[in-house]
Amino acid sequence: MAILKIARMGHPVLLQKAAPVADPGAPEIRRLVADMIETMDDAPGVGLAAPQVHVPRRLFVFRVPAGRTTGDPGDAPLGTTVLINPLVEPLGEEVRLRWEGCLSIPGLRAAVPRAWRVRYRGMDCEGQEVLGEATGFHAGVVQHENDHLDGILYPMRLTDFSLFGFAEELARAELARQQANPVEAAGAPPA
Repeated sequence: MAILKIARMGHPVLLQKAAPVADPGAPEIRRLVADMIETMDDAPGVGLAAPQVHVPRRLFVFRVPAGRTTGDPGDAPLGTTVLINPLVEPLGEEVRLRWEGCLSIPGLRAAVPRAWRVRYRGMDCEGQEVLGEATGFHAGVVQHENDHLDGILYPMRLTDFSLFGFAEELARAELARQQANPVEAAGAPPA
């Protein structure tokens, strides 16, 4: 296994539509997935799409850490999951802002509008179907990684650029807001 170089915003591989994976069980795909998981762990991150490691193929890996879930049904902790040739569809019309960062856009975060609930399916490296319904953080990470397969970076989805900035500055501003008004801070988004 190897740590792969992560493409950063501005690299053309991040702006193109990725090609389907012909054989999910092929040795080179298995090796790529193992390297992507190791790279995601090293970064550290909660998701990584193949285009982010300079491979324009339709696959991504992700996880849902316990500390990031909302507690809603469909948003429970989930170990590392592989989705090859995924299909993602919103369930319902509810959209909420979700704070996101990206390994390809280091140091920045933004509040991105995302479907609150989604259904997804794809394959794993064993050729087994992977099915899921997700809400909250889980739904958001799946949508974020799936966007990478279509050449979409999260800033392209922003509707309010006042909620986009350097993670350090956003954290400082949030801390100041919490100190100024501790009652409202209980429902604040994470920095």
